[in-house]
Amino acid sequence: MTGGAANRKNGVLGELWKNKFLYLLAFPAILYTFVYGYLTLPYMVIAFERFNFRTGLRSPFVGLANFKFFFSSSWAWTVTRNTVLLNFLFIIAGSVMAVFLAIIINEGHTKRFTKISQSLMLFPYFISWVIVSYILQSILENPNGLINRVLLGMGKEAVSFYSKANYWYVILILLTVWKNAGYSSIIYLAAITGIDEGIYEAAYIDGAGRWGRIRYITLPLLMPTVVLLTLMSIGRIFYGDFGMFYAIIRENGQLMSVTEVIDTYVFRTFRITGDPGVSMAIGFYQSIVGFILVCGSNWLTKRLFPEGALF
Repeated sequence: MTGGAANRKNGVLGELWKNKFLYLLAFPAILYTFVYGYLTLPYMVIAFERFNFRTGLRSPFVGLANFKFFFSSSWAWTVTRNTVLLNFLFIIAGSVMAVFLAIIINEGHTKRFTKISQSLMLFPYFISWVIVSYILQSILENPNGLINRVLLGMGKEAVSFYSKANYWYVILILLTVWKNAGYSSIIYLAAITGIDEGIYEAAYIDGAGRWGRIRYITLPLLMPTVVLLTLMSIGRIFYGDFGMFYAIIRENGQLMSVTEVIDTYVFRTFRITGDPGVSMAIGFYQSIVGFILVCGSNWLTKRLFPEGALF
């Protein structure tokens, strides 16, 4: 037993020493996850308390009263629906576009095309949502936005985008794809470049054209990566991008029936009530549902596509 434990210990230490620079590079992310993901777990009890900043975690226990406050509000179903629906659309559209871009880059065999296209696709990812919101305003504003100027120049009526909620599903999907698809395509491109070239050569000898190689080789071998990343995204399907929604929508009440998600609702609720117990209860609700969705999706994937399952 002692010898086995020593061997395991030496194996762990040997692994750490062998890849010390990689682990050092990952250390900030590991530390962040440990502090904010694990050391904060005891504070989940706030969801069941009438929190008082003086007494801290020893505040009066109120059971499910904080949850009742959320689920009895008229916004509970609205923000839940918006969060799940918008994130589902983001995942589908983003995955399709990221795979498409990865295949396009892989098929462009010139280095200049690859470098230029990757740079152009990555650039939007590093633009702040605040900057994006002002760019979007210059395009959609009524009557001085770019689109409305074109419409007016064509003799048509201007459209008040910021007062009509039905446009914003499409607008938000386009924004998310534009900003994140290029970054996501890097992972798929790495998976494609890892495919054995001999398979492509054999298919070429057998008479398969470019589309045939993509359809019967690239896409099937890429599917495990697609499913894996989709499962990881489903784990956060109950979390909205607060930076995006708050920067773009701000306090526009005319759009909140479509764009208000759980994260922005928590922020606004805490700002109005000043009660962290309610915010923690909603966050607890997010975590539980997210956990169920991950386990359920993984179970379904394991039955239908075992290679793509997380565990």
